[in-house]
Amino acid sequence: MGSTSGNGSTGSSSSYDLSFKILLIGDSGVGKSSLLVSFISNDTAPENHLSPTIGVDFKIKQLTVAGKKLKLTIWDTAGQERFRTLTSSYYRSAQGIILVYDVTRRESFTNLTDVWAKEVELYSTNQDCIKMLVGNKVDRDVERAVTREEGLALANDLGCLFLECSARTRENVEKCFEELALKIMDVPSLLDEGSNAVKKNNILKQKQEFQTPPSSGCCS
Repeated sequence: MGSTSGNGSTGSSSSYDLSFKILLIGDSGVGKSSLLVSFISNDTAPENHLSPTIGVDFKIKQLTVAGKKLKLTIWDTAGQERFRTLTSSYYRSAQGIILVYDVTRRESFTNLTDVWAKEVELYSTNQDCIKMLVGNKVDRDVERAVTREEGLALANDLGCLFLECSARTRENVEKCFEELALKIMDVPSLLDEGSNAVKKNNILKQKQEFQTPPSSGCCS
């Protein structure tokens, strides 16, 4: 599916065709970090092994979708209220937003409407941004508190794509990001942004490569 990079590592600027920023939001404990780790590492991510995100973290994943090599910079945000001080900067220039809830916790679902959808409306700087509603932890179906039909209905109300997944078993994890990327690529303005980001990165890299190093020593 392509190579994987860790925090802040971008790889070669010529190794991808498009670059997109994706944001993960939702209550603390719904499994945002687990979802991201599962996607990045191509491995299962036991949720009880991960500490809550403090502030914001991001990871980079390169993959091929519809014949295009993509670089996804995925921002994982803290769900706790005390870390919500830099909210507007999280949303800036994001082409995709994934709203995550826990299918076993009713409150995390209702908060999508009461908190997170309002925040997207308030802070998102991109009118064409693609949103996806994701119900996590379907591996714990016996504990389910939110039906699939309810999730789909809310997604329709909010104008979002919709999927249920499990970060623990990796069910539908890659599909979440691939379907989101495909939808982003369907929107001309977002496609242009993704292409321009690559061009800017290439220009910056060329400037760095051709920059004359400072001379050592001095003469009078």
